[in-house]
Amino acid sequence: MKNMISTLKQNAAIILPENGLEQKLQQADKENRRLIIKLGFDPTAPDLHLGHAVVLKKLKQFQDLGHQIVIVVGSFTARIGDPTGKNKARKPLSIEDVNHNAQTYIDQLSKIIDVEKTKIVFNSDWLDALSFPEVIQLMSKVTVAQLMHRNDFNKRFTENTPIAMHELVYPILQGFDSVQIECDIEMGGTDQLFNCTMGRQLQEVHQMSPQIVMCMPLLKGLDGKEKMSKSLNNIIGLTDEPNDMFGKTMSIPDSLIGEFTELACDFSIEEKDGLKLQLENGENPMNIKKLIAKNIITQYHDHSAAELAEQFFISQFQSKNSEEKVYEPISPDSFDCKEGPMKLVELCSQLIRDLSKSAIRRLIENGGVKIDNIKARDPDLEIEMIKGTTIKIGKRRFFELV
Repeated sequence: MKNMISTLKQNAAIILPENGLEQKLQQADKENRRLIIKLGFDPTAPDLHLGHAVVLKKLKQFQDLGHQIVIVVGSFTARIGDPTGKNKARKPLSIEDVNHNAQTYIDQLSKIIDVEKTKIVFNSDWLDALSFPEVIQLMSKVTVAQLMHRNDFNKRFTENTPIAMHELVYPILQGFDSVQIECDIEMGGTDQLFNCTMGRQLQEVHQMSPQIVMCMPLLKGLDGKEKMSKSLNNIIGLTDEPNDMFGKTMSIPDSLIGEFTELACDFSIEEKDGLKLQLENGENPMNIKKLIAKNIITQYHDHSAAELAEQFFISQFQSKNSEEKVYEPISPDSFDCKEGPMKLVELCSQLIRDLSKSAIRRLIENGGVKIDNIKARDPDLEIEMIKGTTIKIGKRRFFELV
């Protein structure tokens, strides 16, 4: 039991109350039942990334011990718009968007947890059924003062930034999900601490044994500053191709090596200690990043894909021989404008859809784009659509007109 608890607590940033995990496990053992472990998400974007994986891996540990994982899809709450944790509410989604994104999430969960053994529920099943008097009665269980303990609410109130009423209701609805599924442990990132503790409060109001809260650290994104987030375009997606995974991992700042080793990889304790020692002894951080990249790819693809991705990276980005580069073939017919020359900024924006046109313009002006291996710094340069023309955008995007 002691070793099991130590494993389950590993990497957890917050456990509330501190001895709650031990108590829940003892309670489950005494009652000869499985614990109900909850993870809720609003399907606001369709792709899972390594940041999500930090929590999912912890869920997998509970699942491997025989406990019941329950994924609560916020099919109701995503339609009303939740607080973003910044200074404004997130845009509500349509029912079609919710359903599409939720299915994509569910399909990707199998990358880490056993979906066949996972219970997946939609909170619209019970929240849509509430009458208006029942909603008011639910809201009466929570005070405004309690809601204002949430950091972003408090900050926005102090700065006279508007807070809509539906944002205040959102944590209450999320907490009510825990009541409905009779949750024992709610998982989430540290940014979900307030919402998860709301579940504890509402369970106590309903004379239930309150859930414990386990919050995992927020993995930083490729920029090394903000948390990994699709909206910030700093993610490594669980469904990214091996070559993209490798290249993105190699782009992380050296300061993230420890964090990625601990949270994104499945190295053994001995392997982690060995990597730390290598860095302390002056090992080139690039070599450590290669090991991290291969570990990540092996988790979500396989070892063979990891080896091939490393070979691709070496030939594509470390070799000075241009003949060894692999260029993605692009036909002029694939562009919106198919006849005549195109301005460089327009050409690049159609090749790189995940960057804004203003960002591409800055990239060009800073010498980040090459045409036939020559830097082109004029965004308005007219490019003839000639077969064999090569375009390099940034450090990792290679194209050739065919």
